Amino acid sequence: MPMTGPTSSDNLEELKRLKDEFTRFMMLYKFGIDEITTKLNILKEEFTQIHDYNPIEHISSRLKSPESIIGKIERKQYGQDIDDIREHITDIAGIRVTCSFISDTYKVFELLTSQQDITVVKVKDYIANPKPNGYQSLHVIVEVPVFMSDGVVQVPVEIQFRTIAMDFWASLEHKIYYKYDKAVPDSLLAELKHAAEAASRLDAKMEHLHGEVLALDRATTSRTTADGHPKPPSLADRVMTELIDGLDPR
Repeated sequence: MPMTGPTSSDNLEELKRLKDEFTRFMMLYKFGIDEITTKLNILKEEFTQIHDYNPIEHISSRLKSPESIIGKIERKQYGQDIDDIREHITDIAGIRVTCSFISDTYKVFELLTSQQDITVVKVKDYIANPKPNGYQSLHVIVEVPVFMSDGVVQVPVEIQFRTIAMDFWASLEHKIYYKYDKAVPDSLLAELKHAAEAASRLDAKMEHLHGEVLALDRATTSRTTADGHPKPPSLADRVMTELIDGLDPR
């Protein structure tokens, strides 16, 4: 009796199953990004509407492409099963939070990770301990529950907290590495390291100025007098005005 192999119908069913499984897999990470982004936007709007100062300048996100996932699997020689990918590749869902000051990065990190449904998996503090090339950022991998129709799934999301200066430097470094296909000349690497150090000094200086302004502003507890008339500008306001005027090229 001749042996028969799988029919074309069986093959199509298997392909459909694999496609549906991978689609669901990617959707989970997309929804994980949505969950974290919503939490961050709530914090941003609260600070904007209620408090005098908003520590979040910008929020961006990206979902790793299937091609990028496959490339990482091949480079790292991971298994190609969905469970292997889920276990070993933790940066499929990524979010970047850009803040004005170094203290803001830690503040937003604490506000987000203190929420009850957020589980911190790993933290790498490249602000306190920069990489040898000068790179600085606060990296954290968290897990957030995503509620699907058939149950709850804990989805890992990588979040990077950095200042505007750190983000500018990282963007420049990425473009240089891309241009030279990672074979960057030593002279440029040295310049990048010096630029990272300059950006770090700028962050420290701006943090100091920010602290000075806040300290001055605490002396002004109200913007109006007892009879409802506006008070004269506070010393902090005058300092900031002078700083801004000093930057005006006119």
